[in-house]
Amino acid sequence: MTTTGESHKERVDRELGELLQGLRVAVTGVQVLFAFLLTVPFQAGYGKLDSLGVVLFFVALSGSALASICFITPAAQHRLFFRTGLKERMIHRANSLGVAGAVFLLVAMTSAVALVAETVLNAWPAALFAGAVALTGGWFWIIQPLIDLHRFPD
Repeated sequence: MTTTGESHKERVDRELGELLQGLRVAVTGVQVLFAFLLTVPFQAGYGKLDSLGVVLFFVALSGSALASICFITPAAQHRLFFRTGLKERMIHRANSLGVAGAVFLLVAMTSAVALVAETVLNAWPAALFAGAVALTGGWFWIIQPLIDLHRFPD
């Protein structure tokens, strides 16, 4: 038993449940973005995109596809690892995939915001909006937690 009164198995089960629940939240957002991006080339205005817009679109599409893969992989592997004794390995892998998925999602969101801003305004405001998204997401999703890990190690 741990100091929290959980057995090792109970702790691993709880950690897996918490991790999968967090990924469910993230996957919903990335799937909406991915679905939207998949429809863009079929819209009338797609042909009006300049070369920067096309690049931003493909970066956003690729980022959202890779984020989807990262966020969905733990659920798929959970099914494959069912009753194999590899649950702890899966938790560590799923955690790494969640971090990678967040990075890919941030790339996708930043590129999508830049694409919309570049289409509606022009390149300079698009860079500002995209930079604000990248900095905000990077701060809250990656930098701030890393600072906390450094300041408050277990």
